[in-house]
Amino acid sequence: MTFDGFETLAIHAGQEPDTGTGAVVVPIYQTSTYAQDGVGGLRQGYEYSRTGNPTRAALEECLAALEAGTRGLAFASGMAAEDTLLRTVLSPGDHIIIPGDAYGGTFRLISKVVERWGVAWDAVDQSDPEAVRAAVRPETRVVWTETPTNPLLNITDIEAVAAIAHDAGALYVVDNTFASPYLQQPLALGADVVVHSTTKYLGGHSDVVGGALVVADAELGERLAFHQNTMGAIPGPFDSWLTLRGVKTLGVRMDRHSANAERVVAALEDHPAVRRVYYPGLDGHPGHKVAERQMRAFGGMVSFALRDGEKAALELCERTEVFTLGESLGGVESLIEHPGRMTHASTAGSPLEVPADLVRISVGIESGDDLVADLLGALEG
Repeated sequence: MTFDGFETLAIHAGQEPDTGTGAVVVPIYQTSTYAQDGVGGLRQGYEYSRTGNPTRAALEECLAALEAGTRGLAFASGMAAEDTLLRTVLSPGDHIIIPGDAYGGTFRLISKVVERWGVAWDAVDQSDPEAVRAAVRPETRVVWTETPTNPLLNITDIEAVAAIAHDAGALYVVDNTFASPYLQQPLALGADVVVHSTTKYLGGHSDVVGGALVVADAELGERLAFHQNTMGAIPGPFDSWLTLRGVKTLGVRMDRHSANAERVVAALEDHPAVRRVYYPGLDGHPGHKVAERQMRAFGGMVSFALRDGEKAALELCERTEVFTLGESLGGVESLIEHPGRMTHASTAGSPLEVPADLVRISVGIESGDDLVADLLGALEG
């Protein structure tokens, strides 16, 4: 019998009990190399842990199953995954389209590193598919989407933009970090590659850094695996094990993140100190209908702007007690940050610069009552 329920896959895909001992949890194969049965006689295909490791292989198989892809590849960080992907599929003279409010690390990689290889780029508001179509050039090789975006929570219609990318002969990449595969599966909607910072919701406990790529096409998966091994930015066995441990509870955590976020949004919407709330679950969000169609729920990320500007935003970030001031997101604990000074500082002075009055929160799985009370107390000073 084949089981395909998400929560079942998260716990069992790539994670059969150990054949030797019966251990129900995948072992940490903390080894750099493997004994061979004669020259070239590899046991189960393993020769060196940069190339392959059984703990990492279990994680990669599980991630592929959760995203309904043909192959998953794990990396030392989300940025390592992005770098490996871009160097695999781009050449000098190519062109890439990115979101108009992309993650600061992605923008930095493309504008400060990839551009130096002779690759051109354009940032486009992808909530309008026709804006993407207008930005396509003959040399466009990649269309890169985040949905929801970081930090303004804009929504892209994955199916519509996938069709535009494919009409142009371009690869369509979706960063699914904010949604996680529990809330959204871009490959099923037409994407070619899904990117994750597994540091965030997949790991879920703020104790491990990692990244991943999941692909629909097996041949592209082979090319990426070649570059993964050649470049070597792979996670160690313990990091792979921690991420796999986190994945097991992804479904129940995302349900709680989303439910808590909805409570927080309801409280922020009516507060006189708040100028605007950015959350795709709101009926008034311009991407609400698309998000409703392509997501299971609206996630745990919320951004909001304060009426009294940047000073008020900075002060708020320092007044919360349950929400910890810190970068990153997706852990069980709630975090608060000022994107303009923190995660998106690299966009200052560029078309991707974020509003100075913006605050971003990662809503954790604590008591919803405590989270609302903490934010309201901090807003009242």
